[in-house]
Amino acid sequence: MPKNLHLELTDDQRCDLRGLLGRRDLARHTRLRAECVRLLDRGRTVTEVADLLECNPVTVRAAVHRFEKGGLDALPDAPRPGRPARILGPEDRAELADLLDTSAAAGITWTAPALRDWLRDERGVEISAYWLWELLRRDGFRWKRTRDSVRHQADPVLQQAARAELGDLRPCGRPPTPDKAT
Repeated sequence: MPKNLHLELTDDQRCDLRGLLGRRDLARHTRLRAECVRLLDRGRTVTEVADLLECNPVTVRAAVHRFEKGGLDALPDAPRPGRPARILGPEDRAELADLLDTSAAAGITWTAPALRDWLRDERGVEISAYWLWELLRRDGFRWKRTRDSVRHQADPVLQQAARAELGDLRPCGRPPTPDKAT
């Protein structure tokens, strides 16, 4: 059976821990580790802490060992490997918003790949079409899929003449369909 872990914090560490737990932008795993340290400092056992925080006792022990090695600075997650996510700068977003607003007023529609190409050519920003679509959605831009139709450009007089001509060709016994144009 594993030995019980005991943790005694100094007053400065307790104050720093309270400040860390008071932050609203704290990541979920960092908060969990800080809560483990706080509850163990209050005299709880590893199993009690694991039950209270609804996690595995191994997680509690790992948080304590992490704290013992590096203090409060060791509780946050390590930086993720790889290239950081592409984020459009505020100037790029403002320019893109202006483009979309003026295009909407002129009746021009854009696809995400076309906007990606515009950003690459005009602003020198490399970003994927999907990530651009996601950023636009987060910024509150809404759109709907356009249809490939020219029905709105049809001449009503020609439509009526075509319906009359087709009415004569209708098979016997089938009632005529109601006229949608009138």
